[in-house]
Amino acid sequence: MAFPKKVIKDLELVPKKTLYSRREQLLEYINKDGTYLPKSVLHADLDRGMLDFVKDELGISSEGKKVPFVDIILSTQNWSQFVETWKFVDYDFNPVPPFITVVRNPDVKYGSNPSLQYTIPNRKPFYYASVPTWNGNQQGMDIYQIPQPVPVDITYNVRIICNRMRELNQFNKVILQKFSSRQAYTFIKGQYVPIIMNNLSDESVMDLDKRKYYVQNYDFTMLGYLIDEEEFKVKPAISRVLTMMEVQGSPLKRNKRISDENKDTFTQNFIFPSGTTLIDEVQNYTVDMSLDSFNNVSTWDVYINSQYYGTDVSKILINTNDVLRLDITKDDNTQESNMLFNNKLV
Repeated sequence: MAFPKKVIKDLELVPKKTLYSRREQLLEYINKDGTYLPKSVLHADLDRGMLDFVKDELGISSEGKKVPFVDIILSTQNWSQFVETWKFVDYDFNPVPPFITVVRNPDVKYGSNPSLQYTIPNRKPFYYASVPTWNGNQQGMDIYQIPQPVPVDITYNVRIICNRMRELNQFNKVILQKFSSRQAYTFIKGQYVPIIMNNLSDESVMDLDKRKYYVQNYDFTMLGYLIDEEEFKVKPAISRVLTMMEVQGSPLKRNKRISDENKDTFTQNFIFPSGTTLIDEVQNYTVDMSLDSFNNVSTWDVYINSQYYGTDVSKILINTNDVLRLDITKDDNTQESNMLFNNKLV
């Protein structure tokens, strides 16, 4: 059985990139001009994407020649202006079928793409990327922000004008195959933009005195979006922060060390700040504690190692590493109190 010629003709010697390699390729498309931000996508870019889609994906051949394609967006105003510059015209500058044209409706409506609708309120800029910077002395970071793209729906009418039915059938077959899944995609500045086919209509001219020609109109809607680079924001992030805190407080109360002059006796002062009536303190020596004086104290209870020792006692015998607890009652709880003891080593 013979091998189909079309398969040999379309056989690719270099396989297309897939998965991670394909993602890397798309990233190169986005960043190939050296920017960390996406490129602007405006009405002219969407029109160019639609023209490239029709030219590359919907092109057909007739009698071994490619059917001419008008590579501009047509309207009723510029039809007569550009028809004189086309190559596929007769001696009277009338277009010779077959050929394919693209006409755009002038009204552009707010888009119906669900992935871009009402995600960020009031089009506030959102975080896009953090880009490292270096000024020669200090390394920092720039924060790139962009607003949410504006979705738009643009309607295009793709028409084929021909005078033979086989050309019409071939073009219809290509379109139905391409849109068998309801939508197809065009590649615009590194992004895939969906195109949906709505309906088709026949605008063929029936005139008995003239040769009949067919006009088939296909209605498409591009679910595009608008990105304006004038709305992008770049601001420096904080590269280095020095935080200083100033704290003012009372010095720590420490047990008075035994002086060299008198190694057997020393004083120990217990201070109760305002609002405090309880102190727990570990003793460093085995001593006899004798109460010398007190201030703003009406009564007190003494505990050693959480065991009750006595109330209003003036002498306390305590061992090394014992925990002494003093629980006092103040005359004025808003004022500071203290109890001073004379200690003698045992």
